[in-house]
Amino acid sequence: MSTKDAQKKLVITYRKSVIGYNRRQRGSIRALGLHRLGDVVEHDDTPVIRGMINKVRHLVTVEERAA
Repeated sequence: MSTKDAQKKLVITYRKSVIGYNRRQRGSIRALGLHRLGDVVEHDDTPVIRGMINKVRHLVTVEERAA
């Protein structure tokens, strides 16, 4: 089994609006693929994705899933 097969997935749900927050946080939300409140996306668990989530952790909820 390769590392890609064993990699976890992150399910990210957009919960709170970016209105009133700075442009960098808006950019992180867009880069994660979130557009409207309630949107759900799934990404591989990588340091880049974790960093973006960390910057907007007050706006999203995250669940880990096995791949």
